[in-house]
Amino acid sequence: MAAVTRTDGGATATRTAPAGGPGAGAGLGGAARQSFANLVGVGLAAVAGFGLNIVITRGWSVREAGMFFAATSAFMIAASAARLGTDVGTVYFVSRYRALDQRERIRGTVLAGLLPVLAVGALLGLAGWLSAPALAAATMPEAGPDAVTALRILLAFVPLAALNDYALAACRGFGQMRPLLTVERLGRTLVQFVAVAVAAWLGLSATSALPLAWAVPYLLAAAVAVVWLGRLVRRAGRRVAQPVPVGELAGPFWRFTGPRALSSLAAIVVQRLDIVLLSALRGPADAAVYTAATRFLALGQLSSVALSSSVQHRLAAAFARDDRAEARQLYQAATGWLVLLAWPAYLVFAAFAGPMLALFGSGYGAGRPVVLLLALTMLVATGCGMVDMVLNMAGRTAWTFYNAMAGTVLNVVANVALIPVYGILGAALAWTASILVTNLVPLGQLWWSLRLHPFGRGTRAAMALAVGCFGLPLGAASLLGAPVPVLAGLTVVGAAAYLAGAWRWRAALHLDALRALRRGRKSTGATPAAQS
Repeated sequence: MAAVTRTDGGATATRTAPAGGPGAGAGLGGAARQSFANLVGVGLAAVAGFGLNIVITRGWSVREAGMFFAATSAFMIAASAARLGTDVGTVYFVSRYRALDQRERIRGTVLAGLLPVLAVGALLGLAGWLSAPALAAATMPEAGPDAVTALRILLAFVPLAALNDYALAACRGFGQMRPLLTVERLGRTLVQFVAVAVAAWLGLSATSALPLAWAVPYLLAAAVAVVWLGRLVRRAGRRVAQPVPVGELAGPFWRFTGPRALSSLAAIVVQRLDIVLLSALRGPADAAVYTAATRFLALGQLSSVALSSSVQHRLAAAFARDDRAEARQLYQAATGWLVLLAWPAYLVFAAFAGPMLALFGSGYGAGRPVVLLLALTMLVATGCGMVDMVLNMAGRTAWTFYNAMAGTVLNVVANVALIPVYGILGAALAWTASILVTNLVPLGQLWWSLRLHPFGRGTRAAMALAVGCFGLPLGAASLLGAPVPVLAGLTVVGAAAYLAGAWRWRAALHLDALRALRRGRKSTGATPAAQS
């Protein structure tokens, strides 16, 4: 039995968690199994999303592509605002109540988050429709009336996008990854790719047909996600005599989730506002080039997304049981896996920036310095692991709020100051500064408050392998001006050496936990905490 002190902003009553409750002792095996499945799904989604951007840049002019990318950035910001941070709060509380065997609180918690998301989403959709002319004039002055139409179509789907994200996050709180994989990673992304490809093939308008093809899949995804969530909630409440009323649960839920609402919004602002500002200050063409250059980051981040989705509810359960050893093990092992997957990708992107940008068509080669700068910056970010998520699952959402606000203010100020002078490179410098702040500051907070850090043996081994097999040879060859065939040969040799090294240090990297992928076998990854 482990004593658990509530950190949800309510009373400080202490509960006792059953040692064998749901999620207890899940260990690395379950995380590895779900991470692998999620990585496959995220990989397919990332490839489809990357291909989607290629279709858009090749199917429409640079100016039309820039207008559309700026409009979708406004959509993403509005959808994040409508989620109100519930993608974190719902996972935290549903996982927590399952770990503590308090199932009578699950239905009310889900409703406490769902109703405000629907209301705010509808209000933002309506506000976006009414303010589209002013928003288009401010952010896309060169696009004219076409931008107004595109914005109105996209912003009308904001409530559905927020509902879809909320329902899938709640499913993760139940420990269910399949809804996220099938509905979002595969379903919506692939349908979106096919719809946009058909619109490009038919030569349809970038003003109405392209936004509709891109946004309608959110309607289909939201419908399936809500049905799936409803089934999970009903199943959890079968043996519950009397569910706790929504009103009793709303206070603790929103005291925890409230700071995260602004943190989530700040995160998407940092990711998307630079595109909007580039369109406003430098024109749609620069926005299109910058968007193409930063799409490589989405491919590199797929491992982070996959691991975070799989580990998040397990960390919430570990902190609910006050099992610091399990939390440390999960954090360090997941960071090692993240570095093992992400660092080679970013190093290869930096070496092949020019040829990869050529995939988008002519006129996009100017984005090469952006790819180089952000790829190297992401080495630092991934080296810190999922530090923001760990703080959230430990109940420190107020800290993540202040970190996100600081990063956002820095990003906006730097963008406004640097974009008029340096264009897309200025936007990349602003993003670099905010990435460093929002990763290094919470890393220090996590060590100071919980004595947790990501630099276990597995993380250090993965870093050394990536630098030795990819960073040093590709970096030296690039500085010497080696041609693409030479870089490709070095990459193949480096990949072989990398796989051999990963096998050699598989114990330190916790790769033995992947035995859980074999159907019917128990995980072998429930070893003590990773060595520091």
